[in-house]
Amino acid sequence: MKKIEAIIQQEKLEELKTTMTDNFETIGLTVSQVLGFGNQKGLKEYIRGQEIITTLLPKVKISMIVLDNDVEAVIALILTICQTGKVGDGKIFVYNVEEAIRIRTGERGSAAIR
Repeated sequence: MKKIEAIIQQEKLEELKTTMTDNFETIGLTVSQVLGFGNQKGLKEYIRGQEIITTLLPKVKISMIVLDNDVEAVIALILTICQTGKVGDGKIFVYNVEEAIRIRTGERGSAAIR
């Protein structure tokens, strides 16, 4: 099993969520609102004539646990929906997961994430 974390632009969340549930029989997502700073270097705005530079930009972090054979398909789907080619599209991280346990039933391993 792998944990996939994707930090994406907020406006891509609904499309990604809908497409994930349409393409994968069993998928669970954990979504967090986050602030980030990277190559985008912030956003310059003018409010009442004054320049305001926001360095921490709002993003969405999506976390999911998937079976090893679904990892590349999930990554490809995230890239298809979230990739605009512009700075600030986000990042995808993949981690190994040693164990998963469903608290309600005590199921372990792949049975716990289905």
